[in-house]
Amino acid sequence: MTADSPVRPEQSRPDPPELRKAELRSALRAARAALTEATRRQASAQIGGQLLQLPELAGPGPFLLYAANGNEVDLDAAIAELLQRDAVVGLPRVAGDALHPCRITDLAQLTDGHRGVREPDAAATPLDLSALHVVVTPGVGFDADGNRLGSGGGHYDRLLATTTVAVVIGVCFDAQVVPALPVEAHDRPVDILITESGIRRLG
Repeated sequence: MTADSPVRPEQSRPDPPELRKAELRSALRAARAALTEATRRQASAQIGGQLLQLPELAGPGPFLLYAANGNEVDLDAAIAELLQRDAVVGLPRVAGDALHPCRITDLAQLTDGHRGVREPDAAATPLDLSALHVVVTPGVGFDADGNRLGSGGGHYDRLLATTTVAVVIGVCFDAQVVPALPVEAHDRPVDILITESGIRRLG
């Protein structure tokens, strides 16, 4: 190469995983946002109904679910049904960079917490992570192998790394499923993925 030759980027060098994840987050958030409110509401009802049919949620729990943020899959109706069954239900409460499962007995007990996401109030009873039977997690995206793309804060990554017994169930809309996601050593795939199209048992 002469002194006047242009310096070209190395086209064969792969993008680092975090860069690819950031690009995918942007695209998948846009795909989710493009769904109409009516479509999201109907799909959420289908997903919640399928969740309640799983044998993993037939017992008394404890089960960890979540309160939807923005246009995520809304599981409020499924949570209410589990509470009607007298199951032990928890939702995550954010404290720093960690998620702490806390028991609720009524959705009315939720308050606006981290980034405006509803969570149990400070008086809620903590649940032992090691005792959880099921963890239901949202995601910006999932792939065919159950790998999950989160929002980037790492909250669920840290929680899932410390709960090795629970069955992990991912929920999302069909528009959020891609053939493959970049995977790193700390990423834990879900055991079951539910979309409006059906239930996929993985692993």
